[in-house]
Amino acid sequence: MASAAKVCKDCPPGIKKNRPAPHPGPRCATHWRQEVKRREARAHEMHVQKTYGLPPGGYESLYAVQGGVCAICGPRAKGISKRLAVDHDHATGAVRGLCCTACNRLLGHARDSAEFFERAAEYLRNPPAKRFGWRVTQ
Repeated sequence: MASAAKVCKDCPPGIKKNRPAPHPGPRCATHWRQEVKRREARAHEMHVQKTYGLPPGGYESLYAVQGGVCAICGPRAKGISKRLAVDHDHATGAVRGLCCTACNRLLGHARDSAEFFERAAEYLRNPPAKRFGWRVTQ
């Protein structure tokens, strides 16, 4: 006795009737991928709401305000393959923006000190070796 083929619950009736639905639901491969993405997006939404106190849709709103790029390095990181991190002030817990992993780690290394970055900028403009008249090649 042959078992009845499962039909995807998300496929429109009458379209691709012979499409196998081996995934939970039951769902075909296409609709299962969509369901997994939906679940991942929901889990991320719940995480940022609970951890950072963002309102529903807050991450996406902040992402849109920033133009879909890292707040520090700009278009070098767009959060396409890996979401941008929620950067926040550790003293107050206030959210500042979205940063790529590298920029977020840089802020952590600097311990959120603006003076650190002012010294770094001055170092780049006027390196100590320049005082000796040395020419450093790259």
